[in-house]
Amino acid sequence: MPIFATHHIHMSKSAEQQTQVYESTFSFLNALKDNNNRDWFNAHKETFQKEQSLIEGFAQALLEKLSAHEVLETPSGKKSLYRIYRDTRFSADKTPYKTHWSGSFKRATRYRRGGYYFQIEPGNSFIAGGFWGPVPADLKLIRDDIAFDDAPLRKIISSPSFVANFETLRGEQLKTAPKGFDQDHAAIDLLRYKQFLLQRRFTDKEVLADSFLTEASLTFQAMRPFFDYMSEVLTSDSNGL
Repeated sequence: MPIFATHHIHMSKSAEQQTQVYESTFSFLNALKDNNNRDWFNAHKETFQKEQSLIEGFAQALLEKLSAHEVLETPSGKKSLYRIYRDTRFSADKTPYKTHWSGSFKRATRYRRGGYYFQIEPGNSFIAGGFWGPVPADLKLIRDDIAFDDAPLRKIISSPSFVANFETLRGEQLKTAPKGFDQDHAAIDLLRYKQFLLQRRFTDKEVLADSFLTEASLTFQAMRPFFDYMSEVLTSDSNGL
């Protein structure tokens, strides 16, 4: 079929050699978005498997790039990927497939906090990281540290590197002060966060460029000062040790 005509250019390479995202990946995802049903998917299963293999290869290359400056528990690019099949049991949207590829890399040991995430989707690709759902005990540690001295966190999120990559800290916030904190606290804007997320969006052209693998790795690397701060807060004892 014409929309998948680019396959012959790169199918001869093994998945491990893939270091970029190809136009055929976007073509498949666009076609899936227009035909999000099991009959179409089953009829194009071979194409799906080829594209998934390419994304596994890209994820492996990204894992290797990231491992040059990070210690990770994720064993392989393939293991980093989320399934394309949606869990529709509790969703009003019953379409059976995601229209993106995504994956995450886990930092090694409890002393390295924060997670890395990537999503490849036409018109909605991004690199992200942070803390999606801090448990209450962790959230209290973070808020207590911010309330005691918000300067270290403010320095990180106002740094030129942070602003250039992520613009601002993101995540769900309370509308009022969290329990135990004063609404008039000087750091109330930070204390209201329930999530602490970093995100950098990429255009389709940027994702398809040869440089995307390097840019993705550098974006992950730019998260490190934030992760190092959070890791210290979350792994220190009550004496700050």
